[in-house]
Amino acid sequence: MNKLKKISVILALIIVVLGVVAGTMTVSAASNGAEDTAPAVTSESAPAQADNTTGFKAVAAAVAVGLAALGGAIAMGMAVSKSAEGISRQPEAEGKIRTTLMLGLVFIETAIIYALIVAILIIFVM
Repeated sequence: MNKLKKISVILALIIVVLGVVAGTMTVSAASNGAEDTAPAVTSESAPAQADNTTGFKAVAAAVAVGLAALGGAIAMGMAVSKSAEGISRQPEAEGKIRTTLMLGLVFIETAIIYALIVAILIIFVM
């Protein structure tokens, strides 16, 4: 159990560091655009700006789905582990444990699917 806590703390730190790096990249890109003194809007610069925002949208969508999948995978692994432990301790309660496990896994997977829908909205709507 102690190893699981250490792994989860390390993963949380990695996620925080990646978030800080992504935020720094976003602020840096925004400040680079602000340093220009009133550039003339031409038809050549407009597509470059659109491509830049499209890239940031893709990164945001990837981070959203990646974090949701990571959290869901950890939760599913823990749920399956605990249900197997519960079944081994009380084999007569296998049916109830399995039913509860399946219901819990469905809810976890639903959260991941919601993250996928949000990522699709980020890419195509925003």
